[in-house]
Amino acid sequence: MVNIAIVGCNGKMGYFVAQAIDSRDDCNALFGVDAYGDNKYNFNVYKSFDEVCEKPDVIIDFSNPAVLDGMLDYAQNNGIPCVICTTGYSVEQVAQIKKASEKIAVFYSGNMSLGINLLIELTKEATRVLGNQFDIEIIEKHHNLKVDAPSGTALMIADGISETLDADPQYVYDRHAYRKKRSNNEIGIHSVRGGTIVGEHEVIFAGHDEVVTISHQAQSKEVFAVGAVNAAVFISSQMPGMYNMGNLLADKMN
Repeated sequence: MVNIAIVGCNGKMGYFVAQAIDSRDDCNALFGVDAYGDNKYNFNVYKSFDEVCEKPDVIIDFSNPAVLDGMLDYAQNNGIPCVICTTGYSVEQVAQIKKASEKIAVFYSGNMSLGINLLIELTKEATRVLGNQFDIEIIEKHHNLKVDAPSGTALMIADGISETLDADPQYVYDRHAYRKKRSNNEIGIHSVRGGTIVGEHEVIFAGHDEVVTISHQAQSKEVFAVGAVNAAVFISSQMPGMYNMGNLLADKMN
């Protein structure tokens, strides 16, 4: 039985994670950490890691970048693996996460959906075939409560494309500041916020007289919660290091 701590348990994603855990026989929600809201669960909910007196096997984090310091300190001091699903981290915070992976196992992904990770692989393959002959644009759409833009998933897609290209591209987020034509090395990344859109990502390869589009729609936040719990069970027994959905998929295929 894998005992899991849920960081951000009173948020929407935290609720779905708790549901996903409850539906399984191989894991258990041990406690939650959330600075806001009442305890609506049958496990303890602490406002910060300073109050925690229990030790889980793994932590799932769907919270806020402001929580990172306390969570990583607790995890490293107690040797607890982390599944980090929060987005919007600064460059310094990402470096902090990578540094922590020298002591603990860290599963870090901007998107826990199996379908999105397949999209990334398909996009990388399209980039290998089409190369610099096609302009590449990424459009991401999310609900009107999402704070960070572009989404962590859009950046994951862009980084996957970058790894495949011969030369490093330039990410362009806001074209209205540019009074010039599009350069060949650009990857345009565009954000839409509105309504209750769970998550839509579209990659456009625009060439001469033809366009190739690869897209993914998430119909419910539950797909991300299920992926996070799968990651937690997987990483609970891993050695220190950085892990992602590719490692989980490879493990399932073996």
